[in-house]
Amino acid sequence: MIGTLVNTAAVIVGGTIGLLLKKNMPKRVTTIYFQAVGLFTLAIGISMVVKMEHILIVVGSLAVGSLLGEWINIEAGMERISEFLKKRFRIGSDKFSEGLVTAFLLFCIGSMTILGTIQEGTGGSSDLLFTKSLMDFFSALLLASAFGFGVIFSAIPLLLFQGALTLLAMYAGSFFSPVIIQGLTSVGGILLIGLGINILEIKKLRIMNMIPSLIMVILFLWWFGN
Repeated sequence: MIGTLVNTAAVIVGGTIGLLLKKNMPKRVTTIYFQAVGLFTLAIGISMVVKMEHILIVVGSLAVGSLLGEWINIEAGMERISEFLKKRFRIGSDKFSEGLVTAFLLFCIGSMTILGTIQEGTGGSSDLLFTKSLMDFFSALLLASAFGFGVIFSAIPLLLFQGALTLLAMYAGSFFSPVIIQGLTSVGGILLIGLGINILEIKKLRIMNMIPSLIMVILFLWWFGN
């Protein structure tokens, strides 16, 4: 779990520095930051889907997972949690929810998260998560300067999510075959492309409601892809 703990600390420290920088940052600089983050997110997503395999399963996972997430309405639940945190800690940021969701998706939906937690959970090195921690430090700095406190609070779901994956890998590491990892990477890349579209304000997509697609692709590939 050391890799995840370091990653969590990196997000908190990077986000805190970003908040300090935000106070003296003019509007035009904040705007270009948003654009840079959006393009960066699109680039990561595209790089993750370049080697997509089992296209029908990926499409089916997105369709079924999105319908399931819309039925549960995960995004509305995240909004309620965000509002509770804002009131509990007396945070006045109008972009708190957006920052929390954006940072969580960017930090946790990626091949380095999946591969790093599996590597650490199966007794291997934490080097991949350490590398991810350095990347997330600078990303948190950039995001917090644009979105505010929500980026720092994203460290909580990051800790829970990556910690759960590491524990899962400790007891079921062999389950994550290369085919399943590739499927997760492809679906995660598509979600990041959607997140980039949101950040660039091209169109508002309910990405949080598509999160169950990650579970569906695991199940579908386990049933049909291996």
